[in-house]
Amino acid sequence: MTFQPLVPLGGLAGLRFIERTQEAQQAVFNESPDIAREIAYFKENIHKAATADDLTEDYLLLKVALGAFGLQEDQSKKFFINKVLAEGTEEPGAFANRLVDARYKDLAEAFGYGNILGANILQSDFADKIVNAYQTQKFETAVGDVDNSIRLALNFKREINDVAQDGIAKDTAWFQIMGNTPLRSVFETAFGLPTSVGALDVDRQLEIFQEKSRALFGDDSITIFQDPENVDKLLNDFMVRSQLGGGPVSSTPGYSALSLLQNSGLGSLGTTNLLLSQL
Repeated sequence: MTFQPLVPLGGLAGLRFIERTQEAQQAVFNESPDIAREIAYFKENIHKAATADDLTEDYLLLKVALGAFGLQEDQSKKFFINKVLAEGTEEPGAFANRLVDARYKDLAEAFGYGNILGANILQSDFADKIVNAYQTQKFETAVGDVDNSIRLALNFKREINDVAQDGIAKDTAWFQIMGNTPLRSVFETAFGLPTSVGALDVDRQLEIFQEKSRALFGDDSITIFQDPENVDKLLNDFMVRSQLGGGPVSSTPGYSALSLLQNSGLGSLGTTNLLLSQL
């Protein structure tokens, strides 16, 4: 049986608790029999996966490989994943490079099947890198079984700095976020956007995300999330809106009064909705 992470509280308090205890909880989680069995299998057999075909045809190897990049839901899409892996990342027109979600490029780059030097599976630290990423992703998934908002927040803190690095064009960085479902979900919720915004023209979506960023941070460059204070500010709004079902945050007029009512036990759904309609 897999160890279930302890998440005794929801919202920001729950997130802070997990952050304080993650190292210890992760260590226990990694020793769960099913996790340990998958890791052992991967380490013992990944050297046999000389081609993309070899990897995609081995259920457990593929499970760990995809899980390490948060792509476990693609396990059944063997043809799609095979194409991502087989074409590598060195050619501009490679399949992984044409996908909006940068996690596919990261997957293809990590394994290296379609690149000039070939697969990276025999590198001395390759298996450990994939395994460590898989364990982290699996732990976050288990946290999500208890509180998905906390899972998304943990994922955001781990991944946002890679997207925020200098050298990535501003619009390109936003497009990467818009194409990464977990990251996009955090921004949409923190910005108070409905998921239906995804049905708009992609250039209009870009404008909306940038407008919201300027309103909240005074800047629409993703590089601002290299600053931990800005990451915390966004996650604070994300966690509060998540608890309130997309409701107001600290910058919303009347937020303090609403919080007092909720904390006193008077903030029932009906009362909350009535107050929201008057803000």
